[in-house]
Amino acid sequence: MNTPMSRRHITERLIEHIVTSRYDKLPESARHAARVFILDSLGVALSGTRVPMVADLKAAAATWGAGSAARIWGSSERVPVTTAAFINGYQIHNQEWDCVHEPAVVHPMAVVLSTLIAWAEAQGGVDGRRLITACSVAVDVAAGIGVAARNKLRFFRPAMCGALGATAGLAHLLDLDAGTTRSALGIAYSQLSGTMQAHIEGSAILPMQIGFNTRAALLAIELATRGIEGPQHFLEGPFGYFSLIDPEWDPSCFDDFGEQPAIAQISHKPFPSGRATHGGVDGLLSLQALHGFKPEEIELATVHAPPLVVQLVDRPAHGTMSPAYARLCLPYVAAAALLGGDVDVRDFDAAALQRPSHLALAARIRVQRDDNPNLNALAPQRVEVKLFTGKSHLLDLPAVLGAPARPLDRTRHLDKFRRAAASALHPLPPAQIDSIIELVDGLADVSDIRVLVDALSLRS
Repeated sequence: MNTPMSRRHITERLIEHIVTSRYDKLPESARHAARVFILDSLGVALSGTRVPMVADLKAAAATWGAGSAARIWGSSERVPVTTAAFINGYQIHNQEWDCVHEPAVVHPMAVVLSTLIAWAEAQGGVDGRRLITACSVAVDVAAGIGVAARNKLRFFRPAMCGALGATAGLAHLLDLDAGTTRSALGIAYSQLSGTMQAHIEGSAILPMQIGFNTRAALLAIELATRGIEGPQHFLEGPFGYFSLIDPEWDPSCFDDFGEQPAIAQISHKPFPSGRATHGGVDGLLSLQALHGFKPEEIELATVHAPPLVVQLVDRPAHGTMSPAYARLCLPYVAAAALLGGDVDVRDFDAAALQRPSHLALAARIRVQRDDNPNLNALAPQRVEVKLFTGKSHLLDLPAVLGAPARPLDRTRHLDKFRRAAASALHPLPPAQIDSIIELVDGLADVSDIRVLVDALSLRS
Protein backbone atom coordinates (compact mmCIF):
# COMPACT_ATOMS: atom_id res chain seq x y z
CA MET A 1 0.00 0.00 0.00
CA ASN A 2 1.23 3.49 -0.78
CA THR A 3 1.58 6.07 1.96
CA PRO A 4 -1.21 8.69 2.13
CA MET A 5 -0.67 11.44 -0.43
CA SER A 6 -1.42 15.11 -0.14
CA ARG A 7 -4.21 16.52 -2.27
CA ARG A 8 -1.80 18.22 -4.65
CA HIS A 9 -0.32 14.85 -5.64
CA ILE A 10 -3.58 13.11 -6.58
CA THR A 11 -3.65 14.48 -10.13
CA GLU A 12 -0.01 13.49 -10.63
CA ARG A 13 -0.86 9.94 -9.52
CA LEU A 14 -3.72 9.73 -12.03
CA ILE A 15 -1.57 11.07 -14.85
CA GLU A 16 1.28 8.67 -14.08
CA HIS A 17 -1.13 5.74 -14.14
CA ILE A 18 -2.57 6.80 -17.51
CA VAL A 19 0.86 7.25 -19.08
CA THR A 20 2.61 4.16 -17.72
CA SER A 21 -0.10 1.45 -17.84
CA ARG A 22 0.60 -1.47 -20.18
CA TYR A 23 -1.32 -4.57 -21.23
CA ASP A 24 1.33 -6.96 -19.91
CA LYS A 25 1.03 -5.34 -16.48
CA LEU A 26 -2.73 -5.84 -16.26
CA PRO A 27 -3.81 -8.73 -14.02
CA GLU A 28 -5.91 -11.40 -15.70
CA SER A 29 -8.90 -10.27 -13.64
CA ALA A 30 -8.82 -6.90 -15.40
CA ARG A 31 -8.34 -8.42 -18.86
CA HIS A 32 -11.24 -10.82 -18.28
CA ALA A 33 -13.53 -8.10 -16.90
CA ALA A 34 -12.72 -5.84 -19.84
CA ARG A 35 -13.80 -8.52 -22.30
CA VAL A 36 -16.96 -9.26 -20.29
CA PHE A 37 -18.10 -5.67 -20.05
CA ILE A 38 -17.09 -4.70 -23.57
CA LEU A 39 -19.37 -7.49 -24.81
CA ASP A 40 -22.10 -6.51 -22.35
CA SER A 41 -21.95 -2.87 -23.48
CA LEU A 42 -22.08 -3.80 -27.15
CA GLY A 43 -25.15 -5.96 -26.49
CA VAL A 44 -27.13 -3.26 -24.71
CA ALA A 45 -26.09 -0.77 -27.41
CA LEU A 46 -27.57 -3.05 -30.07
CA SER A 47 -30.76 -3.26 -28.01
CA GLY A 48 -30.69 0.52 -27.64
CA THR A 49 -31.31 0.89 -31.38
CA ARG A 50 -34.96 0.04 -30.67
CA VAL A 51 -35.56 3.29 -28.75
CA PRO A 52 -37.48 5.72 -31.01
CA MET A 53 -35.37 8.70 -29.95
CA VAL A 54 -32.39 7.23 -31.83
CA ALA A 55 -33.98 8.24 -35.14
CA ASP A 56 -34.52 11.80 -33.87
CA LEU A 57 -30.92 12.06 -32.74
CA LYS A 58 -29.63 10.78 -36.07
CA ALA A 59 -31.71 13.43 -37.85
CA ALA A 60 -30.33 16.14 -35.57
CA ALA A 61 -26.77 14.84 -35.97
CA ALA A 62 -27.05 15.15 -39.75
CA THR A 63 -26.78 18.93 -39.25
CA TRP A 64 -23.56 18.69 -37.21
CA GLY A 65 -21.24 18.11 -40.15
CA ALA A 66 -20.30 15.55 -42.77
CA GLY A 67 -17.97 12.60 -42.51
CA SER A 68 -17.80 8.82 -42.69
CA ALA A 69 -14.90 7.85 -40.44
CA ALA A 70 -16.95 5.79 -37.96
CA ARG A 71 -20.14 3.75 -37.79
CA ILE A 72 -23.28 3.62 -35.69
CA TRP A 73 -23.57 0.15 -34.16
CA GLY A 74 -26.51 -1.96 -35.25
CA SER A 75 -26.77 -0.11 -38.56
CA SER A 76 -24.72 0.34 -41.72
CA GLU A 77 -24.53 4.13 -41.33
CA ARG A 78 -21.18 5.92 -41.60
CA VAL A 79 -20.91 9.24 -39.79
CA PRO A 80 -18.30 11.57 -38.28
CA VAL A 81 -16.41 10.30 -35.23
CA THR A 82 -18.21 12.63 -32.82
CA THR A 83 -21.61 11.53 -34.13
CA ALA A 84 -20.76 7.83 -33.83
CA ALA A 85 -19.56 8.29 -30.25
CA PHE A 86 -22.63 10.34 -29.34
CA ILE A 87 -25.19 7.93 -30.81
CA ASN A 88 -23.44 4.76 -29.66
CA GLY A 89 -23.03 6.15 -26.14
CA TYR A 90 -26.71 7.06 -26.07
CA GLN A 91 -27.62 3.56 -27.28
CA ILE A 92 -25.57 1.98 -24.50
CA HIS A 93 -27.36 3.92 -21.75
CA ASN A 94 -30.82 4.71 -23.13
CA GLN A 95 -32.48 1.66 -21.52
CA GLU A 96 -30.55 1.73 -18.23
CA TRP A 97 -29.19 -1.76 -19.01
CA ASP A 98 -25.48 -0.97 -18.98
CA CYS A 99 -23.01 -2.01 -16.30
CA VAL A 100 -22.24 0.10 -13.23
CA HIS A 101 -19.46 0.55 -10.70
CA GLU A 102 -21.61 0.62 -7.59
CA PRO A 103 -19.24 2.26 -5.05
CA ALA A 104 -18.61 5.09 -7.51
CA VAL A 105 -22.24 5.30 -8.74
CA VAL A 106 -20.79 5.50 -12.25
CA HIS A 107 -21.79 3.68 -15.46
CA PRO A 108 -18.18 3.59 -16.62
CA MET A 109 -18.43 1.94 -20.03
CA ALA A 110 -21.10 4.10 -21.69
CA VAL A 111 -19.00 7.19 -22.38
CA VAL A 112 -15.72 5.25 -22.38
CA LEU A 113 -16.39 2.45 -24.87
CA SER A 114 -18.39 4.49 -27.36
CA THR A 115 -15.68 7.16 -27.42
CA LEU A 116 -12.69 4.84 -27.61
CA ILE A 117 -14.11 2.63 -30.36
CA ALA A 118 -15.27 5.59 -32.49
CA TRP A 119 -11.80 7.12 -32.29
CA ALA A 120 -10.06 3.78 -32.87
CA GLU A 121 -12.20 3.03 -35.91
CA ALA A 122 -11.39 6.40 -37.45
CA GLN A 123 -7.66 6.00 -36.81
CA GLY A 124 -7.33 2.39 -37.85
CA GLY A 125 -4.66 0.00 -36.64
CA VAL A 126 -5.75 0.00 -32.98
CA ASP A 127 -5.55 -3.58 -31.77
CA GLY A 128 -7.53 -5.40 -29.10
CA ARG A 129 -4.81 -5.27 -26.46
CA ARG A 130 -4.61 -1.52 -26.71
CA LEU A 131 -8.41 -1.23 -26.41
CA ILE A 132 -8.48 -3.51 -23.35
CA THR A 133 -5.74 -1.49 -21.64
CA ALA A 134 -7.32 1.85 -22.52
CA CYS A 135 -10.70 0.67 -21.18
CA SER A 136 -9.09 -0.45 -17.93
CA VAL A 137 -7.24 2.86 -17.53
CA ALA A 138 -10.39 4.83 -18.35
CA VAL A 139 -12.51 2.94 -15.83
CA ASP A 140 -9.82 3.40 -13.17
CA VAL A 141 -10.05 7.16 -13.64
CA ALA A 142 -13.85 7.35 -13.92
CA ALA A 143 -14.49 5.08 -10.93
CA GLY A 144 -11.58 6.43 -8.90
CA ILE A 145 -13.00 9.95 -9.02
CA GLY A 146 -16.53 8.74 -8.37
CA VAL A 147 -15.71 6.49 -5.43
CA ALA A 148 -14.05 9.36 -3.55
CA ALA A 149 -17.34 11.26 -3.33
CA ARG A 150 -19.17 11.30 -0.01
CA ASN A 151 -21.97 13.79 -0.77
CA LYS A 152 -25.44 13.14 -2.09
CA LEU A 153 -25.58 12.65 -5.86
CA ARG A 154 -26.50 16.01 -7.43
CA PHE A 155 -24.74 16.01 -10.80
CA PHE A 156 -24.99 13.08 -13.20
CA ARG A 157 -21.78 11.35 -12.23
CA PRO A 158 -21.92 8.60 -14.93
CA ALA A 159 -21.60 11.23 -17.66
CA MET A 160 -19.09 13.50 -15.95
CA CYS A 161 -16.74 10.85 -14.60
CA GLY A 162 -17.22 8.97 -17.84
CA ALA A 163 -15.90 11.94 -19.83
CA LEU A 164 -12.78 12.18 -17.67
CA GLY A 165 -12.29 8.43 -17.99
CA ALA A 166 -12.75 8.48 -21.76
CA THR A 167 -10.26 11.33 -22.07
CA ALA A 168 -7.77 9.30 -20.04
CA GLY A 169 -8.36 6.27 -22.27
CA LEU A 170 -7.82 8.30 -25.44
CA ALA A 171 -4.65 9.84 -24.00
CA HIS A 172 -3.39 6.33 -23.31
CA LEU A 173 -4.24 5.14 -26.84
CA LEU A 174 -2.34 8.11 -28.26
CA ASP A 175 0.59 7.53 -25.90
CA LEU A 176 0.48 11.18 -24.88
CA ASP A 177 3.06 12.58 -22.47
CA ALA A 178 2.12 13.64 -18.95
CA GLY A 179 1.77 17.34 -19.76
CA THR A 180 -0.51 16.85 -22.76
CA THR A 181 -2.57 14.28 -20.87
CA ARG A 182 -3.06 16.71 -18.01
CA SER A 183 -4.14 19.45 -20.38
CA ALA A 184 -6.60 17.10 -22.08
CA LEU A 185 -8.21 16.21 -18.75
CA GLY A 186 -8.40 19.89 -17.82
CA ILE A 187 -10.10 20.70 -21.14
CA ALA A 188 -12.51 17.82 -20.65
CA TYR A 189 -13.32 19.06 -17.15
CA SER A 190 -14.08 22.49 -18.61
CA GLN A 191 -16.86 20.94 -20.72
CA LEU A 192 -18.46 18.50 -18.26
CA SER A 193 -22.24 18.44 -18.11
CA GLY A 194 -24.92 16.38 -16.45
CA THR A 195 -27.67 17.04 -13.92
CA MET A 196 -29.78 14.79 -11.73
CA GLN A 197 -32.78 16.98 -12.58
CA ALA A 198 -33.19 14.94 -15.74
CA HIS A 199 -33.17 11.81 -13.56
CA ILE A 200 -35.87 12.84 -11.13
CA GLU A 201 -38.12 14.05 -13.97
CA GLY A 202 -37.56 10.92 -16.07
CA SER A 203 -36.47 13.17 -18.91
CA ALA A 204 -35.28 11.70 -22.20
CA ILE A 205 -32.26 13.99 -21.84
CA LEU A 206 -30.83 11.76 -19.11
CA PRO A 207 -29.09 9.22 -21.41
CA MET A 208 -28.22 11.98 -23.87
CA GLN A 209 -25.93 13.37 -21.19
CA ILE A 210 -23.75 10.33 -21.91
CA GLY A 211 -23.59 11.41 -25.56
CA PHE A 212 -22.81 15.02 -24.69
CA ASN A 213 -19.76 13.91 -22.74
CA THR A 214 -18.36 11.68 -25.47
CA ARG A 215 -18.00 14.84 -27.52
CA ALA A 216 -16.28 16.58 -24.62
CA ALA A 217 -13.64 13.85 -24.43
CA LEU A 218 -12.98 13.83 -28.18
CA LEU A 219 -12.70 17.62 -28.35
CA ALA A 220 -10.42 17.69 -25.31
CA ILE A 221 -7.97 15.31 -26.98
CA GLU A 222 -8.13 17.20 -30.28
CA LEU A 223 -7.32 20.52 -28.59
CA ALA A 224 -4.65 19.18 -26.26
CA THR A 225 -2.77 17.44 -29.07
CA ARG A 226 -2.72 20.78 -30.90
CA GLY A 227 -0.89 22.35 -27.99
CA ILE A 228 -3.78 24.05 -26.21
CA GLU A 229 -3.24 23.98 -22.45
CA GLY A 230 -6.16 23.18 -20.18
CA PRO A 231 -6.64 23.97 -16.49
CA GLN A 232 -3.98 22.08 -14.56
CA HIS A 233 -5.71 21.67 -11.19
CA PHE A 234 -8.98 20.32 -12.56
CA LEU A 235 -9.56 18.00 -9.59
CA GLU A 236 -8.34 19.71 -6.43
CA GLY A 237 -8.22 23.39 -7.45
CA PRO A 238 -10.46 25.99 -5.76
CA PHE A 239 -12.89 25.63 -8.67
CA GLY A 240 -11.94 22.07 -9.64
CA TYR A 241 -14.14 18.98 -9.78
CA PHE A 242 -14.02 18.20 -6.09
CA SER A 243 -14.68 21.80 -5.08
CA LEU A 244 -17.76 22.23 -7.27
CA ILE A 245 -19.18 18.86 -8.27
CA ASP A 246 -18.52 16.47 -5.36
CA PRO A 247 -17.27 18.77 -2.58
CA GLU A 248 -17.53 16.18 0.21
CA TRP A 249 -14.78 13.78 -0.79
CA ASP A 250 -12.16 11.56 0.75
CA PRO A 251 -8.60 12.05 -0.56
CA SER A 252 -7.50 8.78 1.06
CA CYS A 253 -9.44 6.90 -1.64
CA PHE A 254 -6.52 7.67 -3.96
CA ASP A 255 -3.87 6.14 -1.69
CA ASP A 256 -4.12 2.82 -3.56
CA PHE A 257 -5.23 4.23 -6.89
CA GLY A 258 -4.60 1.84 -9.78
CA GLU A 259 -3.44 -1.07 -7.63
CA GLN A 260 -6.79 -2.92 -7.85
CA PRO A 261 -8.25 -2.42 -11.35
CA ALA A 262 -11.69 -0.85 -11.08
CA ILE A 263 -12.91 -2.67 -14.17
CA ALA A 264 -12.84 -5.91 -12.15
CA GLN A 265 -15.24 -4.33 -9.63
CA ILE A 266 -18.06 -3.53 -12.06
CA SER A 267 -21.57 -4.90 -11.61
CA HIS A 268 -23.68 -6.46 -14.35
CA LYS A 269 -27.25 -5.24 -14.71
CA PRO A 270 -29.43 -8.32 -15.29
CA PHE A 271 -32.54 -6.18 -15.77
CA PRO A 272 -33.08 -3.25 -18.21
CA SER A 273 -33.80 -0.72 -15.47
CA GLY A 274 -31.94 1.52 -13.06
CA ARG A 275 -29.49 -0.41 -10.89
CA ALA A 276 -31.21 0.95 -7.79
CA THR A 277 -34.33 -1.05 -8.75
CA HIS A 278 -32.40 -4.33 -8.90
CA GLY A 279 -32.38 -5.07 -5.18
CA GLY A 280 -36.16 -4.96 -5.04
CA VAL A 281 -36.51 -7.09 -8.15
CA ASP A 282 -33.85 -9.58 -7.04
CA GLY A 283 -35.36 -9.90 -3.56
CA LEU A 284 -38.97 -10.23 -4.66
CA LEU A 285 -38.22 -12.79 -7.36
CA SER A 286 -36.09 -14.76 -4.88
CA LEU A 287 -38.87 -14.72 -2.27
CA GLN A 288 -41.43 -15.75 -4.88
CA ALA A 289 -39.21 -18.66 -5.96
CA LEU A 290 -38.72 -19.76 -2.33
CA HIS A 291 -42.35 -19.52 -1.20
CA GLY A 292 -44.41 -19.83 -4.37
CA PHE A 293 -46.85 -16.97 -3.75
CA LYS A 294 -48.69 -15.35 -6.63
CA PRO A 295 -48.56 -11.60 -7.34
CA GLU A 296 -52.26 -11.18 -6.55
CA GLU A 297 -51.64 -12.61 -3.07
CA ILE A 298 -49.36 -9.73 -2.10
CA GLU A 299 -50.92 -7.22 0.25
CA LEU A 300 -47.76 -5.15 0.68
CA ALA A 301 -44.14 -5.51 -0.43
CA THR A 302 -41.50 -3.29 1.16
CA VAL A 303 -37.93 -2.75 0.03
CA HIS A 304 -35.74 -1.46 2.88
CA ALA A 305 -32.79 0.22 1.21
CA PRO A 306 -30.03 2.82 1.61
CA PRO A 307 -30.86 6.51 1.03
CA LEU A 308 -29.46 6.52 -2.52
CA VAL A 309 -31.99 3.90 -3.58
CA VAL A 310 -34.78 6.05 -2.15
CA GLN A 311 -33.40 9.10 -3.95
CA LEU A 312 -33.09 7.36 -7.29
CA VAL A 313 -36.11 5.05 -7.64
CA ASP A 314 -38.73 5.76 -4.97
CA ARG A 315 -41.40 7.25 -7.21
CA PRO A 316 -45.06 6.35 -7.82
CA ALA A 317 -46.12 4.44 -10.92
CA HIS A 318 -48.88 6.01 -13.03
CA GLY A 319 -50.45 5.46 -16.42
CA THR A 320 -48.93 8.54 -18.04
CA MET A 321 -45.30 7.93 -17.04
CA SER A 322 -42.62 7.99 -19.70
CA PRO A 323 -40.36 4.99 -20.39
CA ALA A 324 -37.41 6.88 -18.87
CA TYR A 325 -39.43 7.53 -15.70
CA ALA A 326 -40.66 3.93 -15.50
CA ARG A 327 -37.17 2.42 -15.75
CA LEU A 328 -36.35 4.35 -12.59
CA CYS A 329 -39.58 3.52 -10.74
CA LEU A 330 -38.93 0.59 -8.40
CA PRO A 331 -42.63 -0.19 -7.75
CA TYR A 332 -43.33 -0.53 -11.48
CA VAL A 333 -40.15 -2.48 -12.31
CA ALA A 334 -40.77 -4.87 -9.42
CA ALA A 335 -44.40 -5.35 -10.45
CA ALA A 336 -43.32 -6.16 -14.02
CA ALA A 337 -40.83 -8.72 -12.66
CA LEU A 338 -43.40 -10.43 -10.42
CA LEU A 339 -46.06 -10.57 -13.12
CA GLY A 340 -43.73 -11.62 -15.94
CA GLY A 341 -41.12 -13.64 -14.09
CA ASP A 342 -38.40 -11.27 -15.35
CA VAL A 343 -38.00 -7.72 -16.65
CA ASP A 344 -37.94 -7.21 -20.41
CA VAL A 345 -37.19 -4.14 -22.53
CA ARG A 346 -40.76 -4.38 -23.84
CA ASP A 347 -42.06 -3.72 -20.34
CA PHE A 348 -41.15 -0.07 -20.96
CA ASP A 349 -42.87 0.37 -24.30
CA ALA A 350 -45.59 3.02 -24.16
CA ALA A 351 -48.53 0.61 -24.31
CA ALA A 352 -47.06 -1.65 -21.62
CA LEU A 353 -46.84 1.22 -19.13
CA GLN A 354 -50.64 1.52 -18.99
CA ARG A 355 -51.43 -2.09 -18.00
CA PRO A 356 -53.90 -1.98 -15.07
CA SER A 357 -52.55 -5.20 -13.54
CA HIS A 358 -49.04 -3.77 -13.31
CA LEU A 359 -50.13 -0.39 -11.97
CA ALA A 360 -52.34 -2.04 -9.34
CA LEU A 361 -49.52 -4.26 -8.09
CA ALA A 362 -47.03 -1.35 -8.17
CA ALA A 363 -49.33 0.56 -5.80
CA ARG A 364 -48.73 -2.19 -3.21
CA ILE A 365 -44.93 -1.97 -3.39
CA ARG A 366 -43.10 0.48 -1.14
CA VAL A 367 -39.53 1.72 -0.73
CA GLN A 368 -38.39 2.55 2.79
CA ARG A 369 -35.14 4.21 3.76
CA ASP A 370 -32.95 2.25 6.15
CA ASP A 371 -30.34 3.66 8.55
CA ASN A 372 -27.32 3.21 6.26
CA PRO A 373 -25.21 6.40 6.65
CA ASN A 374 -23.50 5.96 3.26
CA LEU A 375 -25.11 8.36 0.77
CA ASN A 376 -23.67 6.46 -2.21
CA ALA A 377 -24.45 2.86 -1.20
CA LEU A 378 -26.83 0.59 -3.13
CA ALA A 379 -26.59 -2.34 -0.72
CA PRO A 380 -27.28 -4.09 1.56
CA GLN A 381 -31.06 -4.26 1.20
CA ARG A 382 -33.92 -6.12 2.86
CA VAL A 383 -37.11 -7.16 1.06
CA GLU A 384 -40.30 -8.00 2.93
CA VAL A 385 -43.59 -9.36 1.59
CA LYS A 386 -46.87 -9.45 3.51
CA LEU A 387 -49.61 -11.62 1.97
CA PHE A 388 -53.37 -11.20 2.31
CA THR A 389 -53.35 -14.50 4.20
CA GLY A 390 -51.38 -12.83 6.99
CA LYS A 391 -48.13 -14.64 6.23
CA SER A 392 -44.94 -12.59 5.85
CA HIS A 393 -41.66 -13.42 4.15
CA LEU A 394 -38.32 -11.65 4.58
CA LEU A 395 -35.01 -11.76 2.71
CA ASP A 396 -31.73 -9.94 3.35
CA LEU A 397 -29.55 -9.06 0.37
CA PRO A 398 -25.94 -8.29 1.38
CA ALA A 399 -25.21 -7.94 -2.35
CA VAL A 400 -27.53 -7.58 -5.33
CA LEU A 401 -27.45 -10.01 -8.26
CA GLY A 402 -24.81 -8.93 -10.77
CA ALA A 403 -22.46 -7.38 -8.20
CA PRO A 404 -18.91 -8.75 -7.85
CA ALA A 405 -20.03 -10.58 -4.71
CA ARG A 406 -22.89 -12.21 -6.68
CA PRO A 407 -21.68 -12.12 -10.30
CA LEU A 408 -23.50 -13.42 -13.33
CA ASP A 409 -21.86 -16.61 -14.55
CA ARG A 410 -20.85 -16.91 -18.19
CA THR A 411 -24.10 -18.63 -19.15
CA ARG A 412 -26.22 -15.77 -17.79
CA HIS A 413 -23.80 -13.18 -19.16
CA LEU A 414 -24.07 -14.60 -22.69
CA ASP A 415 -27.82 -15.07 -22.31
CA LYS A 416 -28.15 -11.38 -21.52
CA PHE A 417 -26.01 -10.46 -24.53
CA ARG A 418 -28.08 -12.63 -26.88
CA ARG A 419 -31.37 -11.29 -25.50
CA ALA A 420 -30.15 -7.73 -25.88
CA ALA A 421 -28.86 -8.22 -29.42
CA ALA A 422 -32.06 -10.00 -30.45
CA SER A 423 -34.16 -7.05 -29.24
CA ALA A 424 -32.45 -4.56 -31.60
CA LEU A 425 -34.51 -2.57 -34.08
CA HIS A 426 -32.90 -4.68 -36.82
CA PRO A 427 -31.79 -7.88 -35.05
CA LEU A 428 -28.54 -9.40 -36.26
CA PRO A 429 -28.61 -13.01 -37.49
CA PRO A 430 -27.61 -15.62 -34.85
CA ALA A 431 -24.38 -16.41 -36.71
CA GLN A 432 -23.36 -12.75 -36.62
CA ILE A 433 -24.17 -12.56 -32.92
CA ASP A 434 -21.97 -15.61 -32.38
CA SER A 435 -19.16 -13.93 -34.30
CA ILE A 436 -19.27 -10.90 -32.00
CA ILE A 437 -18.96 -13.17 -28.95
CA GLU A 438 -16.03 -14.97 -30.56
CA LEU A 439 -14.28 -11.72 -31.47
CA VAL A 440 -14.59 -10.29 -27.96
CA ASP A 441 -13.48 -13.56 -26.36
CA GLY A 442 -10.36 -13.35 -28.51
CA LEU A 443 -10.05 -9.57 -28.38
CA ALA A 444 -6.40 -9.68 -27.35
CA ASP A 445 -5.62 -11.21 -30.74
CA VAL A 446 -7.70 -8.80 -32.85
CA SER A 447 -5.32 -6.71 -34.94
CA ASP A 448 -7.71 -3.87 -35.73
CA ILE A 449 -10.85 -2.82 -33.86
CA ARG A 450 -12.48 -2.11 -37.21
CA VAL A 451 -13.03 -5.87 -37.48
CA LEU A 452 -15.21 -5.72 -34.36
CA VAL A 453 -17.20 -2.78 -35.74
CA ASP A 454 -17.70 -4.75 -38.96
CA ALA A 455 -19.40 -7.46 -36.87
CA LEU A 456 -21.73 -4.86 -35.29
CA SER A 457 -22.93 -3.54 -38.65
CA LEU A 458 -25.96 -4.56 -40.68
CA ARG A 459 -25.07 -6.57 -43.76
CA SER A 460 -26.94 -6.30 -47.02
